[in-house]
Amino acid sequence: MKVVCAFVSLAILYCTVESKTSSPKVQVYSRDPGQFGLENNLICKVSNFHPPDITITILKDGVVIPNSMQTDLAFKKGWQFHLTKHVPFTPLSGEKYICRVVHGQTSNDYAWEPEM
Repeated sequence: MKVVCAFVSLAILYCTVESKTSSPKVQVYSRDPGQFGLENNLICKVSNFHPPDITITILKDGVVIPNSMQTDLAFKKGWQFHLTKHVPFTPLSGEKYICRVVHGQTSNDYAWEPEM
């Protein structure tokens, strides 16, 4: 009987945590102000999401940019996760940079705006 009660308690706890689904907040920006032809660092910050099932991809003109770095998955109080991915890049006029975020079954693209 104790085993059954323990199992039911764990199942309820699991369902409570899993039921708190939060869509990610995504920010795409560069380390320095965007200037064409100058080396920079493209950053994709994804925060306030749950569950932690997420994939971040940085693309240039639809192609994955190699050698990107990603932080370890971390969380805040309330099981809200956050993750950052970045890659060195030198933007040129006409190029399109995208941060693709797949959370669960939902995929969204977020564009970098050079502010020029």
